[in-house]
Amino acid sequence: MGTDFSDQVVLVTGASRGIGREIARQFAGRGARVVVHFHENREAAKHVLADLPGHAHFVVQADLSDTAAISDMTEKVLQEAGKIHVLVNNAGIYEFHPVATTAFEDWDRSWKRTLSTNLLGPAHLSFLVARHMMKKGGGKIINITSRGAFRGEPDAPAYGASKAGLNAFSQSMAQALAPHGIFTYAVAPGFVETDMAADILAGPEGDAVRAQSPLNRSARPEEVARVVLFLAGEGTDYLTGCIIDVNGASYLRT
Repeated sequence: MGTDFSDQVVLVTGASRGIGREIARQFAGRGARVVVHFHENREAAKHVLADLPGHAHFVVQADLSDTAAISDMTEKVLQEAGKIHVLVNNAGIYEFHPVATTAFEDWDRSWKRTLSTNLLGPAHLSFLVARHMMKKGGGKIINITSRGAFRGEPDAPAYGASKAGLNAFSQSMAQALAPHGIFTYAVAPGFVETDMAADILAGPEGDAVRAQSPLNRSARPEEVARVVLFLAGEGTDYLTGCIIDVNGASYLRT
């Protein structure tokens, strides 16, 4: 894949670690000016920024469950960079809240935090960026969802629901935004070797998780990032509305 993203501005949320960090790195390696979003870990975001090839990249902070913070961040990016060509909604949280053992107050808090961050945050940010893209001739929006949207998340049902909602949102926006030259996609990974999944993969469940795939391993962040870059490149307009699984055949949809 040799797409050149020179002169393009790419905003990647949750780019201080894991999949987002690798997406930022690969975009920068192909010439893009990357905006590295983080929520809490400024030092990690600064390390990502320092390691990116190229120049003129910068860091922005926002709590994506806070609508005012999302608006402020978008304004800051546009003031600094002038345009956003590609938005990658990658940031997300995963909280255990099994129905059999979770107090109702904790259940309620997990649902509110998860939906605010994983679904409402990307929806609000996409709205603001899409309105900008409408004026500037189009763009690409790529949402990182999850295999859990299809197979279920019994110990974190809010996570599964939020990602299913993000899939549906992606498809709705694909229909709404295509006439404006804005193309919207979803990428749905299974388990990926990131710090979010590190405890599970290193624990007693790790072997069973890896065995879910006939490859007998989890995905690597770079494998997810390559799919994102493919969708952001040229010639993929007619894929708008697609949901691409990156789960090593651990869950097959028909």
